[in-house]
Amino acid sequence: MSTTLATNEQLRLGFLTAIHLENRGHVAGLLVTNKYGRPLEFQCTAPVRPNRAQELLYGPTLVPFLLGELLSKTLVERIGIKPHLLLTDRAEILDSRPHVSLPVACIGEEGRKRSNAAELVRVGKQSCSLHSDFEDDRKTFEKLAKELAADADLLEPLDRVREALQETMKAAA
Repeated sequence: MSTTLATNEQLRLGFLTAIHLENRGHVAGLLVTNKYGRPLEFQCTAPVRPNRAQELLYGPTLVPFLLGELLSKTLVERIGIKPHLLLTDRAEILDSRPHVSLPVACIGEEGRKRSNAAELVRVGKQSCSLHSDFEDDRKTFEKLAKELAADADLLEPLDRVREALQETMKAAA
């Protein structure tokens, strides 16, 4: 990915999160916005509910696999308007980085709990963590973050994604 945006191309942010629905499994959503937080595209997965054998065999690696590899990768591949970077509030989604071609940053304390997380930079009032195996992501993220307002609230769009997932799943039930 080029770290310099073309003059006519605006920064696109991907806000990716997931929720767990009782008796239905995990569902993930990806909202792509412009740098002002206006929606450009939204996609979500169907709920994925592992069976008991999968729960036993995967053990504690199940949720990181579901969120970080299976659901996140699917959304990034399916989205029509590609973001320049992904932002999440779920530490497990940092595990998507080896499977997608964009930098993935986890906002806040949650990301630092992961063994594969490296401290990133502060953006406005928030700090982010990146996957430690992708050192070039830091430079890319720092360059793109300069296009954001200093007081940008990067958590608010993730709240919108969670609300949209709840609404979509209610309608589908």
